[in-house]
Amino acid sequence: MLSQIKRLGADSLLYAFMNVGTKLIAFIMLPVYTSFLSKTQYGIVDILDRLTSMLTFLVIFGTDSALSFYYYDTKDENKRLLYVQNVMYFRLFVVAILFLLVVVAGPWFAEKILENSRYVDLLYVNLFTLLLDTIFVVVTTVMRFEFQTKKVVLFTVLKMLLVAFLSYMALKFFSSTPSGLFMGRLVSSVVVFVLMLRMTWNYLKFRIQWPILKEILVYAAPLAPTSIAFWVISNSSTFFIQGFSSLEEVGVFGVALRLAMMITLVTSGVQMAWRPYSMSVKDKEDSPYIFAKIYMALLLLGLFGVMVVATVSPWVMKTFFAPSYYEAYQYVAFLSCVTFLNFYYLIISVGLFFKKETGYITRIFAMAALLNIGLNFALVPFFTGWGAVIANMATYVFAVSFIFRKSQQVYYVPVSFAKMAFLFVNTLISTSAIVYVQETKMGATFILLSWVYFLIMVLASRVDREFRRQPATENL
Repeated sequence: MLSQIKRLGADSLLYAFMNVGTKLIAFIMLPVYTSFLSKTQYGIVDILDRLTSMLTFLVIFGTDSALSFYYYDTKDENKRLLYVQNVMYFRLFVVAILFLLVVVAGPWFAEKILENSRYVDLLYVNLFTLLLDTIFVVVTTVMRFEFQTKKVVLFTVLKMLLVAFLSYMALKFFSSTPSGLFMGRLVSSVVVFVLMLRMTWNYLKFRIQWPILKEILVYAAPLAPTSIAFWVISNSSTFFIQGFSSLEEVGVFGVALRLAMMITLVTSGVQMAWRPYSMSVKDKEDSPYIFAKIYMALLLLGLFGVMVVATVSPWVMKTFFAPSYYEAYQYVAFLSCVTFLNFYYLIISVGLFFKKETGYITRIFAMAALLNIGLNFALVPFFTGWGAVIANMATYVFAVSFIFRKSQQVYYVPVSFAKMAFLFVNTLISTSAIVYVQETKMGATFILLSWVYFLIMVLASRVDREFRRQPATENL
């Protein structure tokens, strides 16, 4: 058991280094970008980024999970290559369809979505970037499956550095508009594609085999609506804010969402290592006990990260951002909690992936998406940003709770849901207290008291007992 956990830890550490590096670069560049762009212009960037994320879900179409399963399900290297090639060309085909749609109706899309038809050029730039990023993601995914962690880290960090540098140069010397930012991203993707061409070439050889593609899509198709539901949950608030308020408010809320991603400094390394790791140990006799310890350890780590984000957000906004963006800080901690739940469902749903019951995830997130739309419609017109925060939090609590329950039914992991819920609720109480203290300027002493309450609740939960559980057959 210890050796397996050590391997996850080693890979997670490298991925954490990569993600900490890339997230820090993104964090450093966010105030740089907002210094060039007005709140309205940044609102346009945020809207386009959310549209691109939806298109990314459509391109992937659940094939990431399918490729993960079938790649480990066979030891035949040629068949593994076939799986990769079929996934690659399926995704490129979807990108081609998207290009065709923009050619036919691009100006209309730009007018309806971005409020100006001249932004159609941004749609083309984003699609070219999506094309190159699709190839990059497939190749680095295979590297992860092969535990080539160092290569994944190297190319990912390099890509992010190029995005930061070239986007800054484009904004400064080419155009201080969204066009400059997106051109910098496109050129970065071109450079990385050229650098990786040698190792990419084998996966770009055209070898479509319908039985292989059908096998992939049968596994993936139930997850595709889930991806669309994810997009709705993650992004509908932005469009409700745009509809009921303005692009300026979208810009402020978009900055809060970006800063909320700071929590992924803690979680993203584990997320990248988790699928290969969990699939590789699922048949071990003591795997449920391994997962139980990981469930609880990651929950504690994530909740601690939310508390840290809540504490430092005002200082971050005041130090690095223009005063017009300062109000975003109040949303950041709660959106960080939402971001953590979006990660955590992947961890606690292993049973559904092992037993091929991923259709349940689709049904739950379809309901969650409808819930999210309803809550946004009811709350955003009256509470704007806070309405969006409440809608997203309630949505993910609903989804994670039901997914965990079902996963436990098909693959039991000996961990206490009651303790997990207790810790989560008390973290929300502590976080709310910190934000209230910051809003009312009550002083650092009361923030310290909020931390004391949080730590007392962790100790009171006796979470240490979860880590001491062992299989009955294990020699102590």
